Amino acid sequence: MASHRRPKQPSRTRVTVLTTAAAAAVALSANAANAAPSEKPSKDEVKSKVDKLYEEAEQATEKLNGAKEKQEKLQKEISTIQDNVARGQEELNELRDSMGLAAAAQYRTGSIDSSLQLFLSSNPDDYLDKASTADQLSAQQVDALKKIQEKQRELAQERSEASEKLKDLSSTRTELAKKKKEVQGKLAEAQKLLNTLTAAEKAALAAEDARASRSASERVDLGNSTPASGRAAAAFAAAQSQLGKPYVYGATGTASYDCSGLTSWAYAQAGVSIPRTSQAQAGYGRHLSMSELQVGDLVIFYGDLHHVGLYAGNGQVIHAPRTGTVVRYESIGNMPFQFGVRV
Repeated sequence: MASHRRPKQPSRTRVTVLTTAAAAAVALSANAANAAPSEKPSKDEVKSKVDKLYEEAEQATEKLNGAKEKQEKLQKEISTIQDNVARGQEELNELRDSMGLAAAAQYRTGSIDSSLQLFLSSNPDDYLDKASTADQLSAQQVDALKKIQEKQRELAQERSEASEKLKDLSSTRTELAKKKKEVQGKLAEAQKLLNTLTAAEKAALAAEDARASRSASERVDLGNSTPASGRAAAAFAAAQSQLGKPYVYGATGTASYDCSGLTSWAYAQAGVSIPRTSQAQAGYGRHLSMSELQVGDLVIFYGDLHHVGLYAGNGQVIHAPRTGTVVRYESIGNMPFQFGVRV
């Protein structure tokens, strides 16, 4: 006779786990369905972020320029010291050679007793002349020894100075590589953001920049401000001749410029050598308030002094603004003014 067994019921725990998992899956599906898709940043948002990155790149660029300038200065100083050491070593070798000859001569003449030399001498007057020469050699030897010691000290000091400058040069090169990488990183980040735009959005941004540059280069009322000096007038005229040239970090002309590259190049055309970086240019001459500015004065912007232009008159500056722009006029009020500098 067959036995009838009741089917085994699933455990309460297993039912609860399955129910909970199913509920969670439903909830996740609902959340996924209701979640708002991640929104792509607008053209204006991208432009704002890119402009900020370009500003940060310019800050790093001026530090890069400073490291380059320091590297060039150190290389020149090291080269001069090394030339001095080479010449000094030649002088030292000549002194040692002459000292060796004098010592050998004294050894040869001094090995015989003076009374015996007089006895053997066929000409006493000739002997007395030789004795006088020997005394002179002794005095020359003392002088030569002093010169050798002095030259050795000079060479040791110059070699030590060269060694310190070589260490400084090595650290400067490390800083240079770091700043260059920082600038390139900021520009790459900006380009990555620009690449998120559609072709139409990129074209619209490019057109905006082009219009701004044309407007700032061609239709600006500079008023009747007088130049600060003859050289300021010459520097300003030189800068005007570069309107429309592109901004490129680290560039000093004449195909392209960064901000301090333009101002240092312009003043060089006026026969005036000013420092390479905006921070160094900020400390080059007498500081001016905005009301004191005249055409050709340097104008320093931002709290860390990382941007510089030339005053153009009527509240305008001529400058190389940032990556993606060209040398152009711009209102002095568009950037945080710090002070002017009269060169």
